[in-house]
Amino acid sequence: MTTHLLAAARPSRPTLATYLVLVVLGSAACSTAEPSPGSPTPTSRAPGSISAAPTPSPIPSPTPAPTPRFTNQPDPQLEALIPATIVGARVQKPTPDEFGVTPGDIGLQFGDIGLRFDSLVVAFVEKPRLSLFAMRVSGGPVDTSALRPYLAAAGQYVGINGLHPEAWKAAVVSGRRVWRRGDDPATLPGTTLYCWSSGQYVFLLTGSSDAANRVMVKALPGQPVPTPTPRPSVRPSATSSATATGSSPGSPTPSPS
Repeated sequence: MTTHLLAAARPSRPTLATYLVLVVLGSAACSTAEPSPGSPTPTSRAPGSISAAPTPSPIPSPTPAPTPRFTNQPDPQLEALIPATIVGARVQKPTPDEFGVTPGDIGLQFGDIGLRFDSLVVAFVEKPRLSLFAMRVSGGPVDTSALRPYLAAAGQYVGINGLHPEAWKAAVVSGRRVWRRGDDPATLPGTTLYCWSSGQYVFLLTGSSDAANRVMVKALPGQPVPTPTPRPSVRPSATSSATATGSSPGSPTPSPS
C-alpha cells in the first residue's frame, strides 16, 4: 500500500515536462518585454567615445570709446560754410598749421561730445572783434540742448573768468535755436557769446558787436525752432449756433423789424 501512495505523490513525466516548458517561455517573455512608457531608454555609446562638451557662446567685444583728436586736418567743406565777409569786414580763416588749437583741445570743454570732434576751423574778424570756433562732430547728430552742461567751460575757454552756467540763456536768432551769454558781471560790456549746433557741427562764437555776431549766426547752419503742432479747429454744430442766436434748429431766421 505504501508503494501506491508514493507513486501517487510523484508527478508523472508529462506533467513535469509541461512545467519546464512554461518556465522557459515565461523567462523568454520577461527578457524580451518592451520598456513601459515613460521609462528612460538606455543610450548606446561606442567604446572609447567621448561626449562632446557644449561650445561656449562668444563674448561680444565692447565698442571702443571715442578718444580726443589732437591733430588738426583741413576741412574745406566746413570752412566753406563760413562767410568771407560780414558787416563789411573781412573774415580771416587761417589754415590748421597757422594756429596751435586742435579738436581735442577745445573738445575737452565739451565732455563726451568733445571726444567726437573730428576737425576744427577757426575764423576771426579784427574789427569789430569776433572769434569763431567751428567743429565737425562724428557719429550721431548733436542737439543744441545737449550743449547746456558744457557752456560754462566753453565760456571760460574763450576768456570769460569764472564758471557761470546760469549766465547762458536759450534764445532764437534768425529762426535758429542758440545759447546766448552777455550783460552779466563776468562778461565784458558789449561782448556776447553764442553756442549752438546744426547736428553735424558745433559752433562757439564770441565778439564785441552783437549785431555782427547775429549776422554770423544767421550765415551758418543751425537747428530751427520746432514748429508747434496746430490745434484742431472745432466747428460749431448747428445746435450750438442756433442756441447762440436764440432760435431752435430749423426755425426761420427772424427778420429785422
